Amino acid sequence: MPRHFFELEFDVDVPGRWYLREPTNFEGQVVPDIWAFVYGRAVADPGKLRVPLSRPGKPLDFDKTTVAGTPIVSGRVADVFRELAPNDVQLFPVDVQGQSEPYCLLNVTRVIRCIDDAACEEARLWTPQDGRPDRSGEYHVVSGLRIDPLAVNDEVVFRPWGYLLPIIVDGEVKAAMERTGIVGGRFIAV
Repeated sequence: MPRHFFELEFDVDVPGRWYLREPTNFEGQVVPDIWAFVYGRAVADPGKLRVPLSRPGKPLDFDKTTVAGTPIVSGRVADVFRELAPNDVQLFPVDVQGQSEPYCLLNVTRVIRCIDDAACEEARLWTPQDGRPDRSGEYHVVSGLRIDPLAVNDEVVFRPWGYLLPIIVDGEVKAAMERTGIVGGRFIAV
């Protein structure tokens, strides 16, 4: 039976939603390499962090910070990742401004070469002629993302190689999050 996969994206259309700033330490300094949490690899525990709000509003179960897109999840969504994807993610506790409920910074530690170029609306790689030799061979544009499920082994949460922005989850993880009543996350079939 084929597995189904979905991009877990934040829902900007939640009425009255909050907006999160980048995590800081307790002295208010932004984490030095905030981008480390979107590279798809394990990182050292950054210690206890705070997540300030750039705009107060309705708390969400899944959101991304404004600059680096660092994923922040509620305790109940973190529990889904702990149970169903313990080998694919790291969860670091954070204090979200004004919240007494637990939240975690989600770091996806798996990257899989799985984009199905032919099935995407558009998939274009950086070339040497683009003037970015450091990015040559990675994806420059991906529109209408589709992945090859046969390229995925037993991973249930991952980022696609060469295009690290999306967080991909399998159907079981999606269903478990929907059962929690997740607010702020939406799922797009890939």
